[in-house]
Amino acid sequence: MTTVIALVVLLLLILIIVWAHFFRQQQVTSFDQNVRDNTNVNLYHEHKAEIEADFEQGKIDQENYQYLTQELDKSLLQDVQENQQHQEVFEQKQLSIIWPVSISLFILVFSFALYNKIGAFEQLSQPQQVNVQEQMEQDERARQQETLARVAQLRQQISEEPNNADAWYSLGQALVGLGDFNGAIAAFAKVEEVDGPHADIYGAMAQATYYRDNQEITAESQVLIDKALALDPLDPSTNILLGMHSFMHQEYAQAIKYWQPIIDSGRSNVNSQALQEAVNEAKNRLALTGQQSQAIEQATPDNGVQLSLNVTIGDNVMSELIQQEDKAVFIYAIASSGPKMPIAAVKVFASDLPATIVLNDSQAMMEQMKLSMFEKVHVFAVISQDGTPGVKPGDYQAVIRDIVVADNKLLDVVIDEKVTDSVK
Repeated sequence: MTTVIALVVLLLLILIIVWAHFFRQQQVTSFDQNVRDNTNVNLYHEHKAEIEADFEQGKIDQENYQYLTQELDKSLLQDVQENQQHQEVFEQKQLSIIWPVSISLFILVFSFALYNKIGAFEQLSQPQQVNVQEQMEQDERARQQETLARVAQLRQQISEEPNNADAWYSLGQALVGLGDFNGAIAAFAKVEEVDGPHADIYGAMAQATYYRDNQEITAESQVLIDKALALDPLDPSTNILLGMHSFMHQEYAQAIKYWQPIIDSGRSNVNSQALQEAVNEAKNRLALTGQQSQAIEQATPDNGVQLSLNVTIGDNVMSELIQQEDKAVFIYAIASSGPKMPIAAVKVFASDLPATIVLNDSQAMMEQMKLSMFEKVHVFAVISQDGTPGVKPGDYQAVIRDIVVADNKLLDVVIDEKVTDSVK
C-alpha cells in the first residue's frame, strides 16, 4: 500500500510540473540570452567537477582526463564565441494543449507498465551511473537538434526577407555550430553584402574559416583577422578566436593578453563571466608551468615606477591553511583617493609564498588607471577562500595604507588577519 501511495504522489508531482510549465509557457514570449550564457558556465563547472571526481576516483586515466578537460574548455570557449555576438530575442511558440495531455497520458501508462514489470517501486528510484563522456555526448546531440530547428526557422525567415542581415548572421552562427563552415562563411558574406564591412562580420568569417581549416590560422583566415582588427582592434570575436588559438597551443600568457582587454572593455555583447572563467583557467595553467611567478618578479615597466613587496603568510594563518587545499592569493593596489578599482594586480597561490612581488604599470587593468598616475596607494594581499577577487568574510588579508609610490622601497606584507566582516 505504501508503495502505491508513493507512486501516486510521484506521478502527481510530475503532472503538476508538466501542466505548470504549459500554463507558464502561454505567457512567455521571450527570454534573455544571458540565461544561455549562465547555463553554459554552470554546465562547464558541473561537467568539470564530474571529470575531476572521476579522475580522483580512478575511473579515468590521466590521458582521458586531459582530453576531457581540453574538450570541455574548448566547448566553453566556443559557446562564448557563439553567444556573445547576437542579442536577438528567440520567439517562443506556445504549446498546444494536445502536448500536455499527450505527455500526461504517456507518463501514466508508462509508469504503471514499468511498475508492473519491475514489481517494486524502490527499484524505480535507484540512480543510474552515467558516464561523464556519454552525458556530454547526449548534451551535444540535444544541442544539435535545437540548432537544426533554429536553422530551419532562419531559412524560412530568409526566404521571406532575403535582405535581412540579422537573419543571415544568425544563420551563419547556427551553421558554425553544426559544422557547416562553408555554409556559414557564405551566410556571413551575405551579411557583408547587405550591411557593408564590419569588424564583427570579418571576425565571424575568420572563426568559421579557422574551424574549417582544422583549427589552424591559414593565410585566408589571417586576412580576415587583419581586416577585423583594422576596423576594431578590440573586436570580441576576433580576439576571442586569437586567444583560443593561443590557449590550445599552451601559450597561456598570450591568450590572456587577447582576452583580458575584451573583459575590461565592458561591451554589452560580451559574456564577461564566461570569458573570465577562460582567463582564470589560463592563469591557473600558467602558474602550473612555473612561469607566472617568474614573470611577476621580473616584470619592470619602462617608466621604472613600481612597488616591491615581500609577501609572506603569518604563522597563525599558516596553521589554519596547512590542512586545506592551495588557495588563490590576490595582491593589488588601489588609489588612496579616487576610484576603488585595482590599478595594478597579480594572482599567485599560497604555495608560491613567501615571494617578492612587483606591482607596476604592466599589470594595470585599464590604460587610464595605472600605478604611475597616483601619488599614494593602498596595498592589499588577500588569500581567497573561494578563489574569487575581493575581500570577503573568511578570507585572510594584509593591508598597508597610504604608500608613497615614488619611494620605491621594499615593503614587508604579512598576511595575518582573518576577515570577519564584509568589506565595502
